[in-house]
Amino acid sequence: MKKQSIHRQIPRLIVLLTFIIISTTACGGDDDPTAQELAFEKLSGSWDLTQGGSIIIDGQDATANFTGFAFSFTDGGYSTTNAGDMFRASGTWQWTDEEAQQLSVDDGKTITIVTLTETSFVFTFTSDGNAGTANHGEGIAGNYTITVNQ
Repeated sequence: MKKQSIHRQIPRLIVLLTFIIISTTACGGDDDPTAQELAFEKLSGSWDLTQGGSIIIDGQDATANFTGFAFSFTDGGYSTTNAGDMFRASGTWQWTDEEAQQLSVDDGKTITIVTLTETSFVFTFTSDGNAGTANHGEGIAGNYTITVNQ
């Protein structure tokens, strides 16, 4: 009688062992997302000044000068609306550090991320006032703190 019950248990054990092996190999630790991937999940999409957004230059509120400002990010690209001389209408960007705390845009600005959640993005950068040839003019020099929301 014991031989029959052991023979009945073997297929169950094989199925159980197969399931365990597949489960452990499918959940390998090398597939963890990087800090940059996690940050981009939050960063991608369109950000604007609604819901309490602001543009502060050297401690002074300049939000009224940028009515309708919006900043959109795709993988490696960006576009802006009503950015004045702060940013080009569109361009490219890339991470400058592994921790995803800074990124650079193609006009040479380095953006430092202060806060990045699914609904709020606060960042800083410094402008020398040179808007470059793409914008055909001079911008406002200073230290910018921008708060935008989704």
